[in-house]
Amino acid sequence: MSRTPRLPSSLLRVAACTSVAALALTACGSGSGSGSTSSGSGTVKVGLITKTDTNPFFVKMKEGAEKAAKENGAQLMTAAGKFDGDNAGQVTAIENMVAAGVKGILITPSDSKAIVPAIAKAKAKGVLVIALDTPTEPESAVDALFATDNLKAGELIGEYAKAAMKGKTAKIAALDLAPGVSVGVQRHNGFLKGFGATEKDVACAQDTGGDQAKGQTAMENCLQKEPGINLVYTINEPAALGAYTALKAKGREKDVLIVSVDGGCTGTQAVKDGKIAATSQQYPLKMAAQGVKAVVTYAKDGKKASGYTDTGVTLITDKAQPGVTSKDTAFGLENCWG
Repeated sequence: MSRTPRLPSSLLRVAACTSVAALALTACGSGSGSGSTSSGSGTVKVGLITKTDTNPFFVKMKEGAEKAAKENGAQLMTAAGKFDGDNAGQVTAIENMVAAGVKGILITPSDSKAIVPAIAKAKAKGVLVIALDTPTEPESAVDALFATDNLKAGELIGEYAKAAMKGKTAKIAALDLAPGVSVGVQRHNGFLKGFGATEKDVACAQDTGGDQAKGQTAMENCLQKEPGINLVYTINEPAALGAYTALKAKGREKDVLIVSVDGGCTGTQAVKDGKIAATSQQYPLKMAAQGVKAVVTYAKDGKKASGYTDTGVTLITDKAQPGVTSKDTAFGLENCWG
């Protein structure tokens, strides 16, 4: 995935991190604006656990949580795995945050199924658990889910690609995420649904982990398998930019349509620059802010958030297609993250 500058350490951060001690593979923070760092009974403690602390999506999510914590007088503790897929790291983070006395935990599960037992233990101790961005399997394992409708995000770019292909026979490359991650499955299936295709119509499918270098390698492999590929679906924009690099090396960047999902600032700029035809933009700051508010509400009056809250998705492109609702990159850049 991508990169992010780390916040400088301070005595306040050290003090906060000692309450979730020994997390060698996680980051913990309580920003100066996130309310009191004391353990006083009047301060609501909220935990945020993301897949990594380097992907701009999760950096923005953390920023949204920090701002909401400050506005609501809460103390925010944060943790992240070393890599996307680090379930063991997330389990450790949950256990330590529960021990530290958090009232609620917001989590983007690295493994939608494997994390469920740890979540169940936290809920049994009265901790509200809300999934952000990525649903658990089953979704009912958490109290609530605040997320993009990833199936819809995929459908939007599938519908766009269908219109943009203008009747040409598609030879599809699917640059996916990784096995067992519901977000990747939903986006992939949504794309096929929106395009009106099935798995048999995919000429080449490769996992990328959402990483740009792996996206480039995956695209190179697909071009070797099927040189005539003319449509590329990617799980996110780093993978899309990797695909673009591979296509450009072959002189194919002008005649292959690339569509993606996420709406980060780098990815949205790539749409503006013509490297990616369209992307479905999601809103991590909104997910985190709503999650923090839900935990504070639970702490104050015992009311639990429940069910699924759709935090929105918008198709971004400068080459609008008839019958497909979209916004241009000016809107996308005003609302992007990272």
